[in-house]
Amino acid sequence: MKKTSTSVLPAGGALGDEPLLAVDDLHVEFVTRQGVVKAVNGVSYSLNPGETLAVLGESGSGKSVTAQAIMGILDMPPARIPRGEVRFRGTDLLRLPEEARSQVRGQRVAMIFQDALSALNPVFTVGSQIGEMFRVHRGASRRDAEKKAVELMDRVRIPGARQRVHDYPHQFSGGMRQRIMIAMSIALDPEVLIADEPTTALDVTVQAQIMELLAELQRESNMGLILITHDLGVVADVADKIAVMYGGRIVENALVHDIYRAPAHPYTKGLLDSIPRVDQKGQELYAIKGMPPNLLAMPSGCAFHPRCPYRQDNCVTEAPPLYEIGPTRSSACHYWREVLDGSHG
Repeated sequence: MKKTSTSVLPAGGALGDEPLLAVDDLHVEFVTRQGVVKAVNGVSYSLNPGETLAVLGESGSGKSVTAQAIMGILDMPPARIPRGEVRFRGTDLLRLPEEARSQVRGQRVAMIFQDALSALNPVFTVGSQIGEMFRVHRGASRRDAEKKAVELMDRVRIPGARQRVHDYPHQFSGGMRQRIMIAMSIALDPEVLIADEPTTALDVTVQAQIMELLAELQRESNMGLILITHDLGVVADVADKIAVMYGGRIVENALVHDIYRAPAHPYTKGLLDSIPRVDQKGQELYAIKGMPPNLLAMPSGCAFHPRCPYRQDNCVTEAPPLYEIGPTRSSACHYWREVLDGSHG
């Protein structure tokens, strides 16, 4: 594996063929009284400038933990990263000293957290919280920081930004709070933005507005966007490629149109079948049977086999590798061919 210097973090364009961000064989564990929880188990994916990667999966699949490892905000202990790399412009962030890592966090790689009300401090105005990015990282005065906060609130289309810059988080609706979180995350023009469930608890109309806003901001700056969600319906029009996670690992990687045309893993197929459709009015909604795996007691073989309609005997005993089934596609299923053609082996 190529080793890169951690003394200088390159600026500007990508280094040769290196992607903007590359997660390589990342493992994250949590040491608990009950045992070691393997929350992320060998995850690899990459992101290029201007590209949107959607990371999909149920709660507990490892999506957010992977993002927190990228950002360097895991509590260690109880978390630990036994192996893996997170390369930003060729430099492994996991091996940077904390001072250098803090210069990347927020400035060049930023994150929108899923619960805006919890993420925002209730005792400070939204303007002071947005402006803090400029005071801490750019040495701006309070007056200049407030001016920047108003500009950012305008940029994310919060009405009456100049009048509302001194309001507190509880004075905004859920959709407006999410826009404030987006304003904070893009304040320093990051090259990579991680959006963790950015439309959770928002109604459908507001969800669409938030997704369009993120797409617009991405077009303006050519930043790479990682969109973490459990909802395939949310990412259909915005993602370039999709990584599906289950039980701490990626079970399918593909371009977005390949996933929607014909999934190659039973779990992905189950997620797609769970999306409500207007042509199935009055019919019972499909749901994947069973429960997500207990990360303290993972099933043998393929982690999805207890819930899988394609299960065969070897699925119980043999963990499938991530089969390369095309130049831009892979699936961790022994029977991916049957899944693709819709037959049950």
